[in-house]
Formats: sequence, structure tokens, C-alpha cells
Amino acid sequence: MTKEVLIKAENVGKKFCKDLKRSLWYGAKDLVQTATGTERSIELRKDEFWAVQDINFEVRRGECLGLIGHNGAGKSTLLKMLNGLIRPDTGRITMRGRIGALIELGAGFNPILTGRENIFNNAAILGFTKKEAMAKLDEIIAFSEIEDFLDMPVQNYSSGMRVRLGFAVAAQMEPDILLIDEVLAVGDMGFVLKCFRHIDDILPKTAVIFVSHSMPIVSRICNQILLMNNGKVEFLGEDIGKGINQYYQHFSLDSQSVELFTDGTLKLIGASLEDKAISNDRFLIGWNENINLHIRIKVLRLTHSPSFNIAIYNQEQRGVAEAMVESTTLKREYLPGDEFTVIIKIKNLCLSKGLYSITLVVSESIGSRPRLKVGGALQLQVTDSKQIWTSYLLDAEIL
Repeated sequence: MTKEVLIKAENVGKKFCKDLKRSLWYGAKDLVQTATGTERSIELRKDEFWAVQDINFEVRRGECLGLIGHNGAGKSTLLKMLNGLIRPDTGRITMRGRIGALIELGAGFNPILTGRENIFNNAAILGFTKKEAMAKLDEIIAFSEIEDFLDMPVQNYSSGMRVRLGFAVAAQMEPDILLIDEVLAVGDMGFVLKCFRHIDDILPKTAVIFVSHSMPIVSRICNQILLMNNGKVEFLGEDIGKGINQYYQHFSLDSQSVELFTDGTLKLIGASLEDKAISNDRFLIGWNENINLHIRIKVLRLTHSPSFNIAIYNQEQRGVAEAMVESTTLKREYLPGDEFTVIIKIKNLCLSKGLYSITLVVSESIGSRPRLKVGGALQLQVTDSKQIWTSYLLDAEIL
């Protein structure tokens, strides 16, 4: 049975004015036109721009929509319209049921009231009676884990404590619609994991819109993605991997290598992949290929055959793979100014489609202090037909 639509946006648009004085004047004119029933023009006036334009989507009960995009893409503006904080200039938003929102840190809290008093205030805003709030009070307090500070004014809370209390109220009251912005990024890992487990529990009965810059988290809880760019929809669909990869295309990795550390004994001359094409300073490889990594080193002062550590980082600069190898063929008697090349073979590299960078560390031996560390020594682009969000696509089959 198809579940009911709780959130629906139809041709939604919002424009703002860059000039403050002109913005106030436009606002006054719009108020007069609204009061007199005059139809407002949707054409852009001087210094105006569309922050959000032509947005269409719907979210059913039991679904979670991941709202992603770079800073300034229009996500926060859209979220504020969904929560009723600002009105759209075009289109219509339909929200069915009680709405819980964590849009801005501490939003909806009265700073001079205690945490306990704010629980009842927020519950009332959500449409719950005091009796209903009392029935949930113990669960809210337990979930927030701030029992010892509950009767302290919220203005004395840390950012993490405010998030704990805000999420506890918004989620434990089990609203029909839950809007979550990036606020969970300030919580500690234990509490964030606890929040996501709770989202899993309430999701079958709730429609969730989740805004985040963390693609692993988005892929963890969302079953559809809306990618915004310059206020418009660039991607909307259930193919999570495709949406995330399209998001990553807006953030190119720095193609310049950076010498992060050196003790003055070695210098990296260059790094390359054998027999691989280059595009935009990136070596192109396919999924599950073998690669031969050529590393050219100049000797400034060396008395020991070095070892090599290769660390691969994804688009978010998270380490995803590592190789540690020692050379048994390199001689020790190098003179200052000598150069040598090391070829490291990596077998069946199962990196999924996307962009990666390699950090190189050269040491006296595995686990010893580094002599040279170079970030972004080499850039990779893995090409494949499959769209997934994780960094590794395993080579597997059914027996």
C-alpha cells in the first residue's frame, strides 16, 4: 500500500535582495500588495536574486530525503520555508501533521528559561498538550543525557547540550515530519550514533528531511537525494550513489603535491602510474585494475635503504586504504644528488568510482620515524559504470 505524502513542494521559489535598504522597501511594497489583494510580480527587481527556484518534490511517511549541496546552494532557505519560518515567493508547500525541526542550534529555545521549561515550550509549539509532554518527559530527559543540568538556564548550556535537548524533544515527541539540519555535527560521536538509531526507529511513522555535508551519513539514513546547486534542483532520485558522485563533482581535489614533512635527507621528484592516461592532472584507472606506481626520489643524505607507506584518501580526505612496503633491492650507498626510482605494484585495486589522492611517506623502516611525507603526491580518478557511495566496490559473487 502506498504511504501518504506528508511533505510536498510545488514550484517553490524564494528571492532575496542584496541591498538592505532596497530589501526593506521591497518588503513594504509586498506587504501592501498582499493586504490589498494585488497580485505580486515574480520578476526579479533590481539587486534581487533567486535563492531557491522551481523546487518540486514529495516525501511520504517512512521516507527520508537527503538535502545536499555546497554552501550557498539554497538548502537552509528551503528548509526554513518548509518549517514555515519564511514564506515562498512562488509555488506552494504542503505539510501534513506535526512538525519537529532542528534547523538552527538552539532555535526555539528561550535562553533565560531552564531546560525543563523549554521542553514544555517546544512540545507546545509542536502541538502537544502539557499532559502529553509530561507523559514523554522521562524519555526526553533520559535521551538528552543532561539530567544534572535540566534546571539550569539554557543560555548556560554548551552547543552540544543544546543539540542533545533539541533533538530529544523533536524526536521523542514522535512528530509526523522531522526536519534536521547540520546541527548534529556538533554532537559527540556516541550521541550522534544514538540519534541515528532513534531515527531508524521512528522513520516508519515519520517523513524526514535531513541536511548534511557528510555523504556517509546521508547514505546511511536517506532513501532519496535532492542535490541543489545555485538554488535549483540538479539531481533528485533514489540512486544515492549517483547523487553523491554528482555532488562530489563540485569539489575538485587540489592537484598540487605538498611536502608535509622532511628531515632533509630525501626529496620527491615525481610520482606517476605506468601506462595510465591522464585527464585534468589525474591518472585514470578502472575498477579492480593492477597499477604500477613509479616514485622518483632525489637523495640529499641517505645511509639506510628506505621503506614506503602509501595512503589513499577519498574526496572527503578520509583515509580508505594503505600499503606498507620495504625495498630489498635498493642499495644504501647513495651520494648527495643521486636519484632512484621505486616501482610499487598494487594488485586488484577495488576503489569505487570517484576521485582519490595518494599521500606518500618514506621512512627508515616500517613503523619508524618518517624522513619525507608528501600529501597529494598523485591524483587518481577511478572510472566505472556502477554508482555507489562507499569507497570500495568489492569483487564478490554468489556461489
